[in-house]
Amino acid sequence: MTEGQTTNRRRITGFSNETVKAIRSLRDKKHRKASGRFLAEGLRLLTDARASGHLPETLVLSDTRDPHPLLAELESAIRAAGGAVIETTPDILAKITGKDNPQGVAGVFAELDTALTRIDRAAAPIWLVAQALRDPGNLGTMLRTADAVGAGGLILVDDCADPFSAEAVRASMGAVFTQRIARASWEEFLHWLRAGEGQLVAASLRDAISYREAPYTAPCFILVGNESRGLPGDYETAADLRVTMPMKGRADSLNAAVAAAVLAYEVLAALEKEI
Repeated sequence: MTEGQTTNRRRITGFSNETVKAIRSLRDKKHRKASGRFLAEGLRLLTDARASGHLPETLVLSDTRDPHPLLAELESAIRAAGGAVIETTPDILAKITGKDNPQGVAGVFAELDTALTRIDRAAAPIWLVAQALRDPGNLGTMLRTADAVGAGGLILVDDCADPFSAEAVRASMGAVFTQRIARASWEEFLHWLRAGEGQLVAASLRDAISYREAPYTAPCFILVGNESRGLPGDYETAADLRVTMPMKGRADSLNAAVAAAVLAYEVLAALEKEI
């Protein structure tokens, strides 16, 4: 077990090292919350983060990784910002990330501000809203969809999965850094929404019209519910529009993230026609 300094990198080769333990603990929600930090893995994701103005506080590198100019630029930027660079073995990186075949680079980021008051509703024509979404993969996919359609971000209502979990961050494909994320109770969100402009559109079966015939207006807030239960009745009633998508097979509903994507592209097409 050795620990030393190599080319301005701190080298760690011990599984019991306190830094390794601290970074590994970020896979657990309680430790992320306590430290205010989260973990992201992969050069592409970290490069996208940098391009969006987010640098990791700590960069962890595998000593068997292949050299890459983007990695060199990232490492230089982190050092210039006063961050730390750690080099370690693939086995230790696997322990940190929880993956058998880690990508060779990971970063520790300060958790992003998720206050609803930070949202500028006029910044984008489309916003996604998820209520009690429990699957981190669905959450990450919704962030990725939001990025794809030029949305402003994702508002998480009530008890949702953690957007900074490793699964959600990975599924977002970097969109966790490009999209504004907010968390609020239903009452807080509805009060905030009604204090300004904004059309609330709910995916619903309750007195709903076809999603292709709805009169969408910007800024449009697309609301989807819990994967198994959907939206509570009073949440649906509070929406300005309730829309439905045809189900021509045996399934009676779409996956929440898929439904959000279908609606988001329909809203995008409708709003672009008005320009």
